[in-house]
Amino acid sequence: MREFWNNLLRYPRFLIMVSLGVFWSFLEPLVPLLKRPTTAIALIGGLVTSFLFITFTLRAMLGLGSV
Repeated sequence: MREFWNNLLRYPRFLIMVSLGVFWSFLEPLVPLLKRPTTAIALIGGLVTSFLFITFTLRAMLGLGSV
């Protein structure tokens, strides 16, 4: 039974490692763009714009903006 619980406790660690790997593989190509100021400003602006777009879209879909 102890071996069962040890095996079961490996799954959250596996999930965390896979999630970190996905984020790392997404962010790794963007790191060289941060070295030049022009592309860094464009990249940060794009990330902020994307975040705001998703936020406003979800608020409108869920009806959180209107009282």
